[in-house]
Amino acid sequence: MLSGQGRLVAMSPRIAESSRPVYQQLADLLRVKITTGELAPGAQVPTEKALSEEFGASRATVRQGLMVLVNEGLIVSSRPQGYFVRRHELSYFRPQSEWDQPASPEMDRWMTEQTTLGRAPSQRINVEMIQPPDRVMDRLALSAGDLVVVRRRVRFLNNEPFNINDTFYPFGLVQGSEIVNPADITRGASEVLTELGYEQVRAIDEVEARMPLPDEVSRLELGPGTPVAVHRHTGYTKDDKPVRHTVNVLVGSKYVILFERTKPAGTGSE
Repeated sequence: MLSGQGRLVAMSPRIAESSRPVYQQLADLLRVKITTGELAPGAQVPTEKALSEEFGASRATVRQGLMVLVNEGLIVSSRPQGYFVRRHELSYFRPQSEWDQPASPEMDRWMTEQTTLGRAPSQRINVEMIQPPDRVMDRLALSAGDLVVVRRRVRFLNNEPFNINDTFYPFGLVQGSEIVNPADITRGASEVLTELGYEQVRAIDEVEARMPLPDEVSRLELGPGTPVAVHRHTGYTKDDKPVRHTVNVLVGSKYVILFERTKPAGTGSE
């Protein structure tokens, strides 16, 4: 069987004395080949027919074993071609970049590695005025009946969706500003808030990992077994007024969340 790199990948025979179900043995075998690199990212997994002959199992049993790996996020189905080892093209997500802090030499190196990959970015934007979800209402300290403007964006690299970026603003703060227009704001929405008199001077970040919601699956075109990382960011003015709540949904297999911290002067170590 040829891999995606043109190498012949030999399949090990079924261990007849094993008490494990055949579909689990099949999944175990392929998992080892994927994690050791014998089946490289992008390589085609042996066909259902080949696996059926190798294991002396029905196509239904083979398909059950392959679905184990699909649900683990190790392979993806691309009909009618078959199954392929999932590619992991990582990008760095740096929450603190919004403050335009100077990057360290190490940070510069990591970011340069990503920008030299030649990926073409694009985004899709739409704007809505809605009743805020409960969590957004809480973070923005809103009352029942208050409305928010939400700028919904899906960002793409090489026409492949990489993340969701939805930002919520109290309607009364941004009414009539560029923020309510469904177009890119070159200088950034944070600068618009500053011009409106709501400069953000601090933020609270929340990060969680989970399986995606149905809407996120649709917007990011996710296959089964793909987790997401969710980064929530609430920006506050110097008067401690919350003026912005952003929800970034990142495809778990495509991102590294990267923080850089500086030790405050005069503090000791643990």
